[in-house]
Formats: sequence, structure tokens, C-alpha cells
Amino acid sequence: MSITLSKKERADSTLSTANLERAVTAIREDGFVLIEDIVAHDHLDQLHERMDEDAQKLIAAERWGGAGGVTGHLQLGAPPLAPFVFRDIVANPFVVQVSHAMLGDGFFNAFYSGNTNCPGSGTQPLHRDVGHLWPELTVAHPVASLVVNISPHDVSDENGGVELWPGTHLDPSEGSVPDAEEEAARRAIAPPTQANARKGSVLIRDMRVWHRGVPNQSDHPRHMIAMIHNIGWLRQRGPVTYERGCESAFPESVLDHNVAFTDEPIDYLGLG
Repeated sequence: MSITLSKKERADSTLSTANLERAVTAIREDGFVLIEDIVAHDHLDQLHERMDEDAQKLIAAERWGGAGGVTGHLQLGAPPLAPFVFRDIVANPFVVQVSHAMLGDGFFNAFYSGNTNCPGSGTQPLHRDVGHLWPELTVAHPVASLVVNISPHDVSDENGGVELWPGTHLDPSEGSVPDAEEEAARRAIAPPTQANARKGSVLIRDMRVWHRGVPNQSDHPRHMIAMIHNIGWLRQRGPVTYERGCESAFPESVLDHNVAFTDEPIDYLGLG
């Protein structure tokens, strides 16, 4: 499901009642929704250039990350530094509206990172980012965590858009990695789709959806920024740290930004 905004929605920075309902229904039923062209392209251009530079540092160090530690995949997000932190990414009003509708008052951001899929990469194991909170239940509980993904460029079959398995967030089985039998059974019911998107679009997905990175057959890295919006009582870690000077990106909001600011260097690449 993809949603294209009207001129009025853009002017008001608010989804219409109908489009908000479409977004919520898509996440509840399929596990994800794409909202098209809601991030400024000049912001994404700045991030694209910096993330390309950062990716080369991690590639040189062979710091492969993400599910399975597969060669060609990096744990790499947007730098939490000025001037690279933008309001329409960390506090996008349309994303906040959807998350609030699904998670309720008190929801907060718990994560700011991402991943990069490099040319010549392998296929990740099929996985979900988190299991069900109560695995003893025989039905899925309502969503407790939403992943917000933003790419600073177009995402396509060629550059390795993430593979998504619709409806798998409703599978209450235990474990984060489906086995081959589960995969085959699911494929027969509802085969996967690739999360291709135009630059400026935002993917919002239930964190329990099965997914995996697939080979990047292009000549350029495919970047993806990730945030995690949690229901208010699901606090498992401390605040997200940004460089001082980024404060203006975090307006007063129904979203608890859950931030701390520091003057100390931030080793966001993990290179020491």
C-alpha cells in the first residue's frame, strides 16, 4: 500500500482522515505502508553524500553488519551530528501522526541508525527484527513497535530494496528467524514484495514483519535510515544521543523524542 498526499495535506502537514485510516489499516493487515515524497530532497542529498563517505570507511574495515553479518551489508545510519539531523526525518509530521494513531499517547523514538546494502552484496537470512512480546499467545498482539525507514535516493529491484513478507507480523510463532518450511508455506499463501520507493518516501512497518536484504546489483550503495517508535511502556534502553546543535530538529510534539545532546565526540560508526 502506498499513499500519495493531496496539496491540502501537504499544506496542512496533516494526513486526511481517509489517508490516516488507510495507513493504519495497511499496517494492521499487511504490516507496512509507504507514504510517498514527504522528505525534502535537499536534506536527502546532503545525507546521501555523507552516508556514501561513511560507507567507504566501513567497507575498508570490512565491518559487515545486520542480520547474519552477510558480506555487503553494513549497520550504517545517518550521522547524529549537525548539520545532518533534519526535522522532516526525525519528527516528520505525517509519520508522527501514523505512529500516534497506532501506538497511542506516550510513544517515543528508541533508535536512530540504519543500514546500507553495498554493490555485490549477498542475501540476508529471512528474519524479523523482534518477536512477539507474549509468545505463549496463539494470536498476535497489537503493534508495540514501528520501524520508520527513509532512503536518501530511489530504491529499486536493482539496488536491493528490502524484501517484505506481508501479513507475517500476525504470525504468533516463536523465534526471529523463520525456517525453510515456514518460508515455503508462507510463500504459497502470500509471496514477498520488494519495498521499492522513490526518493523522499517513507516506509513504516510493524517491527515483527519478516524481511531480508537482497543483493544490490547496481554500482552504488543503497542506504536506508531507520528509527523505531515504541509504545510508551516499552522502554528497554536510554535516550538517543545527538551532537549538541541539533536541538532545533526536535519540536514540541506528541512524539517523545527521547533525546540527549552531548559536546563529546559520537562514534556512530563504531570504528573507535
